[in-house]
Amino acid sequence: MRAFLEFHIIQNFAPSNLNRDDTGAPKDAIFGGHRRARVSSQCFKRATRLAAAQYDLIDEAHRGIRTKRLKRLLMERLTNRDPEEAAGKIESALAAAGLSLSKKDKDKTEYLLFLGEKEIAGFAELVDQHWDELADVDAAANKKQRKASAPPEVTKKAKALLDGGKAVDIALFGRMLADLPSVNQDAACQVAHAISTHRVEREFDYYTAVDDRAPDDNTGADMIGQVEFNSATLYRYAVLDIHKLFQNLQQDRELALSAVEAFATAFVRAMPSGKQSSFAAHNAPDFIGVSLRHVAPMSLANAFEKPVVADLRASLTEQSVERLHKADEKLSAVYSDGQDQWLYLDLTGKWPEQGRGEAQANLSQLAQRVREFADDALEA
Repeated sequence: MRAFLEFHIIQNFAPSNLNRDDTGAPKDAIFGGHRRARVSSQCFKRATRLAAAQYDLIDEAHRGIRTKRLKRLLMERLTNRDPEEAAGKIESALAAAGLSLSKKDKDKTEYLLFLGEKEIAGFAELVDQHWDELADVDAAANKKQRKASAPPEVTKKAKALLDGGKAVDIALFGRMLADLPSVNQDAACQVAHAISTHRVEREFDYYTAVDDRAPDDNTGADMIGQVEFNSATLYRYAVLDIHKLFQNLQQDRELALSAVEAFATAFVRAMPSGKQSSFAAHNAPDFIGVSLRHVAPMSLANAFEKPVVADLRASLTEQSVERLHKADEKLSAVYSDGQDQWLYLDLTGKWPEQGRGEAQANLSQLAQRVREFADDALEA
């Protein structure tokens, strides 16, 4: 049976600039004909990965690393070998696997790689074990003349290493290696751009800075500038295909369940880092809803197509939670199979206590119940 875990979060941020566009302004979008604050899915995915590491939710052996500096990482693991020789052997091994180095900078790969810790450790072990079989690449030679080669059996091993390494974040968010489409991995998790449930207007902070050692007769500012910001109640949405995650993690059931529990915690705790030194907008969600659906994923973003309007009688957050449950009731009556299940952690008191799922006392309890949902889904 198909099984999708959906995460619906209402989170109000104080004045901030969490995710900037190319001009330095907070990202936004037009939705329902009105300008909304926006935090990109890429921003929250990275914040989720960082939160998983910060709170040690996933064992380091099952984490992914996104980098162009794979060659340097491998050299750091081959400390028992001569550095100059190691550089050439590593180039040979990477070439055997089909991973090309940059023509402009031989110490970096052509593009960002997303590799599991086990894959990286595997390459280091391959180089060490097949040291004499890997070709020596003269780093001082003309780049056009340099060739990296390896015998067929080593090449086969090098390519076999690129299996995702059972890295949880790669299994969740997928990866695409342009030169090696055979090792691409489709994401088990989709994350929406977070948008405000209400209209927003950009605001500007005009600031000045004064030289601490300026002479007494210097009365002016030594630096002036301005930064754009906004404040918004965001609707955040993500959906996780439980069976796809299980497949991506090579049918390791325990790891898949641990990954679900870790994601439930990390996605809620994910905090974009943009301009936080200036704004310190460390605002936790007021509502976390988790739904288990079996027919198809169903975002509730259209609950806010008509913007929530500020009202002294109810906060934007409270109104957003009310909109959310009404939208789910309406859509579920038409599109659901009647077997949807909900878990929720509500600090607003606006989510119905009867008939709309199981209330959870804290995030730890919620994440544990999400894991149990996933466990039951894999049994079905």
